[in-house]
Amino acid sequence: MTRIFSGIQPTGRKHLGNYIGAITQYVAGQDRGEGIYCIVDLHATSVPYDPAGLREAVYDTAATLLAAGLDPDRCVFFRQGDVREEPELCWLLCSVTAFGDLNRMHQFKEKAGSQRDLVSASLFLYPVLQAADVLAYHANEVPVGEDQRQHVELMRDIAQRFNSRFGEILVVPEGRYPEVGGRIMDLQFPDRKMSTTGGSSQGIVYVLDDPGVVSRKIRSAVTDSGAEVMRAPDKPGVSNLIEILAAVRGSSPEEIEREFDSAGYGAFKQAVADAVVAYLAPVRERYQELRADETQLERILVEGGDKAHAIASATVADVREAMGVGPVRAHR
Repeated sequence: MTRIFSGIQPTGRKHLGNYIGAITQYVAGQDRGEGIYCIVDLHATSVPYDPAGLREAVYDTAATLLAAGLDPDRCVFFRQGDVREEPELCWLLCSVTAFGDLNRMHQFKEKAGSQRDLVSASLFLYPVLQAADVLAYHANEVPVGEDQRQHVELMRDIAQRFNSRFGEILVVPEGRYPEVGGRIMDLQFPDRKMSTTGGSSQGIVYVLDDPGVVSRKIRSAVTDSGAEVMRAPDKPGVSNLIEILAAVRGSSPEEIEREFDSAGYGAFKQAVADAVVAYLAPVRERYQELRADETQLERILVEGGDKAHAIASATVADVREAMGVGPVRAHR
């Protein structure tokens, strides 16, 4: 059976790009294989943050994922900080990770450039911890957005380098990228990825936005001076809306273009707005119920952490033995 792993940041409210590019893949993965999904609170400490806010954000994210359809009885759903083997494996994997590879990571350069006081070592090592997250569970597949492709390639390189040096212990994972909706762009600045970091308030559709807010943001999305609903290099705004509607409906961009041929931007934007509102409504309603019970959310995360620990501890024990770290392990 295919083992699927992915982690999601607890920082910031989840937006439409997160939902289409990652969360829907998590839910679908429950039917395709053994899903292991993690809220990466350790990753969140690599940039300035508020400790109390981080705990709140973990519960917010947990409630959002559960509302979207993750079922703790059908997958392993946990908080990264509950499994101490992951940061240990990160350190061990640093010995087979090239400094130059980390220095070339696009996300490190982007995030480091926005830090005024301190660029942390943990931000630099972020991709190694990300690799440890996946490799600790012998995952075959990593469902992520297109922006994570470079990180998936790095974790593959790390696994291959480790296996070449210490023996075939780690599984070399494959990235799984959505065919449609893998890179949802900001509605006001369609040359930028939709993101809570550096994004525009009117350009980001949050999963928990009120329906009226969602509709207004989409209707006011930047397009161009033309009227044709079609994808083109000089039509980034319209191309983005076509991608969004195709992803929400589960259709192809070509079908959207045919349907709205000669319809004009007004009717097209309204159709996108209506579809996104309907798409997010069940998640928003279920979230309110789940978020109100923090005791239950904590129980789900702790139980998931116990399951994750059982898998990761076995992997780290094998890695430690292969690397000659710690005492010789007694074999039965």
